[in-house]
Amino acid sequence: MKKLLLLSVLISGLSAAQFFDTPETFTKTDSLKGSNTRYRNFWDVKKYDIVVEPDFSAKSIKGHNKISIVIEKDIKNPTFQIDLQQPMKADQIKASFPVADQKPDGDFIFITAKKTFKKGEKHFIDITFSGQPVIAKNAPWDGGWVFTKDKNGNPWMTAADEGIGASIWLPTKDIWSDEPDHGISFKIITPKDLVGVANGRLIKEENIGDKKSWLWEVKNPINAYSIIPSIGKYVNFKETFNGEKGKLDLDYWVLDYNLDKAKKQFEQVKPMLKSFEYWFGPYPFYEDSYKLVESPHLGMEHQSNVAYGNRYMNGYLGNDLSETGVGLKWDYIIIHESGHEWFANNITAKDQADMWIHESFTDYSETLYIESLWGKDDANRYVQGLRNKIQNDKPIIGQYGVRNEGSGDMYYKGANMIHTIRQIINNDEKFRQILRGLNKDFYHKTVTTAQVEDYIIKKSGRDLSTVFKQYLRTTKIPTLEYKQNGNQLSYRWTNAINGLKLPIRLSDGQELKPTDQWQTATLKSDKPAEVDKNYYIFTKKITE
Repeated sequence: MKKLLLLSVLISGLSAAQFFDTPETFTKTDSLKGSNTRYRNFWDVKKYDIVVEPDFSAKSIKGHNKISIVIEKDIKNPTFQIDLQQPMKADQIKASFPVADQKPDGDFIFITAKKTFKKGEKHFIDITFSGQPVIAKNAPWDGGWVFTKDKNGNPWMTAADEGIGASIWLPTKDIWSDEPDHGISFKIITPKDLVGVANGRLIKEENIGDKKSWLWEVKNPINAYSIIPSIGKYVNFKETFNGEKGKLDLDYWVLDYNLDKAKKQFEQVKPMLKSFEYWFGPYPFYEDSYKLVESPHLGMEHQSNVAYGNRYMNGYLGNDLSETGVGLKWDYIIIHESGHEWFANNITAKDQADMWIHESFTDYSETLYIESLWGKDDANRYVQGLRNKIQNDKPIIGQYGVRNEGSGDMYYKGANMIHTIRQIINNDEKFRQILRGLNKDFYHKTVTTAQVEDYIIKKSGRDLSTVFKQYLRTTKIPTLEYKQNGNQLSYRWTNAINGLKLPIRLSDGQELKPTDQWQTATLKSDKPAEVDKNYYIFTKKITE
């Protein structure tokens, strides 16, 4: 949800480019964090069993994580890399195999086994940890823990760590490509007068002296940055949604004094779910329920635990990002962050460089939601309105293997790329089936850009390879140069990659297939030619 930083900057009228600068060089630490290294590539995480207890006054946390794993290949005396970022520390490490050495090194713990493993062996590494985690200066954008108070002075705590990684507080295998296949158990220990909310379903709450424990369970795979506790003076209300897979439990946890506001604002959830199930297929986590949890920051897409902090207002903190008026008809955080349940949480990029898979499709989910409730005209106006915020500062795809994301244009530009592809396909039902097919065929999987591109190309029957290359890998926006003499139109691409195959339609429905060479078409009339505005391209009329 890094978009939030870009949005807040744009709203204030400042340049956002500084927040998305790509380092020119990367370090060994970057590679260890972002690559499937020899310390990671021989074992697969099956489950996390987590216990965490925050201390509000000390701004510290303690707990443990039992990491259940399966060995994926025969290997002798390997070294396991566990990620735990400073200043957090591991107090004790236990393993189900003999350990020859364990060594903390910066943001990592390296555990060397004294054993020859066979493929298929099951083991665990159990790490007790403690410390004062990184404190977020401006959550959720910079990442870290939040220790604050609600308006009544009650402690309010949570974390947000998509960019920086869950290992700022939790010892994990902190790489997007390895999610715990069998989910997590997550126990939060709180003062007796507070509530601990996590992902999935509440299994058990228990009094422990002057404290209380809250045990949650997630049955599905989950990305590490989605594993988030929230602790506060919460109250709960519930409802159900009759969806494509039956009854979906809806679970809402909000601050006690906001209950009435929440009951009114969260009425948007059911229409959202109906729209997204139509476009994307069934909600991906029926077993774990759908949840909104009020947060002290603006919001994040934590799986089955969506953080909500939009102050019970429509728009983005009361602002319309499209500047068309359409964005004020709905609550941005409810819609956008819930869209991530399909794109980010169901389908997860293997590498942070491919984060556009999360954000471009989810940004476009806003347009599809609008279309479901208010029609295609409003939807088109909204997505076109977002173009004013596109920076074209650097490519949308980042650098691989170093936890580096690309341009913030993965949101608005990415959504407009998908909208453009929809125009090329020119068959809304086929387009819808492609979106549903992605969520079905890559259900609970991690993917690459190549897999997503190839899937859309195959299912659409269109050669979109150059379109993806143009919009994802360059900052150039194709410009259609044209000149008109009566009903004769001459046209060509400029500012386009070599061989761009991007057919376009005029507003009267006539299709053109521009190249970088001048071509001529006979129009249906001598009225001024106009390109359908739903394509994200520029046009330039040449007068002689």
